[in-house]
Amino acid sequence: MAVPQFALPGDSLAATSTHTPSTGSHVFASTIHASLAGPVASAAPSKKTPSPAVSVSSSTSASTSYTAALPSVNDIILGRITRTNPRQATLDILALGPTGTLVLREPFPAIIRQQDIRATEIDKVKVNESFRVGDIVRGVVISLGDERSYFASTAKNEFGVVLAVSEGGEQMVPVSWKEMREVHGGKTELRKVAKPV
Repeated sequence: MAVPQFALPGDSLAATSTHTPSTGSHVFASTIHASLAGPVASAAPSKKTPSPAVSVSSSTSASTSYTAALPSVNDIILGRITRTNPRQATLDILALGPTGTLVLREPFPAIIRQQDIRATEIDKVKVNESFRVGDIVRGVVISLGDERSYFASTAKNEFGVVLAVSEGGEQMVPVSWKEMREVHGGKTELRKVAKPV
């Protein structure tokens, strides 16, 4: 597997048989995954690390472009969940693009309605089993909404939670499309998980 140039939290970077994890990465099921969103680097082998070390630097580095652009319909977004209730989740849009490379100067409010969380069995969707406050979500803008907020959707497989922390404060990794597990603790929690891209 080729090491990607840019990664989102949870994305697969390389196998532990060929690379060594470094800054901004962690190991889950014999695969090195990104713990941060940002550019990926692969350092040459050394005496301490006989295989190449793979690392992810924060997307707030100098290579990130900040923009005053406004999100528009069909834009892929990255946002942080700020509030949930039984009918919807509220988020702040932080960046544009599938990998969040276009970081916005200021966050824009958006809403993911219950019917826009997933494409199937919409009547069975529970907002609190899909998102928690603090989750980082990849989605798409489906409407400019009203004067207060945009409307976004996570109904496609590639959209949903990309980074989450458990109730106990432990970083989590995806184990299925609807479940995430603590990296160290092993506890699982329900989420609407984004399929890695």
